[in-house]
Amino acid sequence: MAAKKPCQSCLDTLKPVRDALDVIMGKWKLPIIISVGVGNERFTDIQESIAGITPKALAKELKELEQHQLVKRIITEDYPVKISYKLTTHADTLTPIISSLKEWGLSHRKMIFNKGNATGIVPAHY
Repeated sequence: MAAKKPCQSCLDTLKPVRDALDVIMGKWKLPIIISVGVGNERFTDIQESIAGITPKALAKELKELEQHQLVKRIITEDYPVKISYKLTTHADTLTPIISSLKEWGLSHRKMIFNKGNATGIVPAHY
């Protein structure tokens, strides 16, 4: 029996969604984007705003976000040299997506946990 061909309209949706998730997926990327977006510009401020992230992981993720043109690294040539991070205008296009994910997450938590947690789902820790 021949394998069923994937639906082209499914692939037309799946491929760009997969591309987007590949850029922002992972434990730290969205928290970093959100942290920088709310005004944490310095490395230590970003690190302190995200529970559990190590300096090594933060440096790696910031570098990847910079490569994807979501975060801009700004070096101020004062003494001492000051390094800060800002979201790019490209990253600003994620704002409505993050907002929608927030609303969906709040709604989902309310739906699941207002039912007495009958499904056995354990709430995520913040």
